[in-house]
Amino acid sequence: MKIVLLLFMSILPLAAWQLPPQCKQLVVGTAKSWNSSYVSVMLYEKKGKDWKALTQPVTGRLGKNGLAWGRGIHPDASKPHLKREGDGRSPAGVFQIGQAFGSHKSIKKKRSLAYTQVTTRDLWVEDSSSPYYNRHLRIDHEPNSAWEKKAQMRQNDYPHSLKLYIGHNTASAQQKAKPNAGSSIFFHIWRNAGKSPTAGCTTIPESQLRQLISKIDPRKTPLYILLPQAEYSKFRTEWKLP
Repeated sequence: MKIVLLLFMSILPLAAWQLPPQCKQLVVGTAKSWNSSYVSVMLYEKKGKDWKALTQPVTGRLGKNGLAWGRGIHPDASKPHLKREGDGRSPAGVFQIGQAFGSHKSIKKKRSLAYTQVTTRDLWVEDSSSPYYNRHLRIDHEPNSAWEKKAQMRQNDYPHSLKLYIGHNTASAQQKAKPNAGSSIFFHIWRNAGKSPTAGCTTIPESQLRQLISKIDPRKTPLYILLPQAEYSKFRTEWKLP
């Protein structure tokens, strides 16, 4: 039944789709256009039938080339852009929010949110030819090959010292991540006080990222919706967005 439902959802037109009813937390990111690398981010929580803002809007950065439709829980779309590995675009759509990662011993978070303190042996695979593409992998030895070193999550790079996974093109027990469709998409600390765009992630100031992570509750099925403002306005009523 679950497989049939997923197939049915995948062929629904964008305008006919709605957020899953179990979603009670929603991170909303809107950009001015498909080619903008700036984003406004807010966290909402559903109270009864209404969405209530839990945070003030914060300006962040996206991929240097803007946005492209990603692979999430929303119906498939490809125009005007479809996310590809290395295209410098952030994935647009609706995505599950996963666990947090970081180099810090501990962080302020809900008990239900998993947190992994990364070591030198923690990898995130961006090689689309690998069976581990777009997956977290902890190896049993110190990285020694060029492939392993390139995939290391811990790079002594402070903007990546705290991150929250965005479920774009996620591998699961049922299916592999689609090759070349984009990988390693996270919320993380912005670079150069917001002066630098990203390769595809969403970045915000550290204080706001810590605040966001502290409020994310997996029991409320949190999702991240990222769209250009025009598309957000277009789908707001049909998708039952804040």
